[in-house]
Amino acid sequence: MSSRHHDIADDLRHQITTGRIKPGERLPSEASLADRYKVSTVTLRSALAALQGEGFVEKIHGKGNFVRRPLRKIMYVGGWGTLDPWTAAEAALRVTVRSTTVQAVGQLTTLLNVPTGSLLAEFICVSHEGEAPHGLARIYIPRDLGPAGLLDDASSCREEVTRFAVLGPPPATVRETVCARPPTPDEASILRTSSTAVVLAITRVATDSTGRVVEAALLVFPGDRVDAVFTTHHVTDERQTQG
Repeated sequence: MSSRHHDIADDLRHQITTGRIKPGERLPSEASLADRYKVSTVTLRSALAALQGEGFVEKIHGKGNFVRRPLRKIMYVGGWGTLDPWTAAEAALRVTVRSTTVQAVGQLTTLLNVPTGSLLAEFICVSHEGEAPHGLARIYIPRDLGPAGLLDDASSCREEVTRFAVLGPPPATVRETVCARPPTPDEASILRTSSTAVVLAITRVATDSTGRVVEAALLVFPGDRVDAVFTTHHVTDERQTQG
């Protein structure tokens, strides 16, 4: 026989898929559901955890459990081009930005090739569709490369930053390292995803013609909310063209 929490998950899943419980609707409190199904709150939470893992339910801290709205996928466009890397010109998303100055430590010293303690402009960007988060970016730029007012709320530079654009000429090279992994607790909280879900993590490093790193970005997207597109271009070997 299936365990009780499986039965509860099956019943709630059926109510969601048949429209009895609507997308965006708040579920009754865990105590109320436990009383309805005549089970302990531990058993009830196991059922909700299963539905959260399947993407039917999301738990919003301090508010409760909600039926998850169907999320459209966004597209991350790799490399450096005219398409918006957040969304490939998807206008429905809004991006919130927090900025500050930080000192380079640990991984940042390696990515930006700077001494420990170097000043960096940090931008933490979160994209949303409605209330649903779609992506998280932590963008770092050497502080001396940024114009005056770079971190001001009214800065004209902020629009560029939210689109992962270096504040200046296009870089000579962009290197992106992509991996799939579980989210950190902080990422799971910001992106409202399960700690057991898979996220697409992209580490992006841009350099100028002198080889100096001008931007490092740590990008994280829930695996079920994004497609990543990378286009490669054939580079002709000069020795072949001269032969």
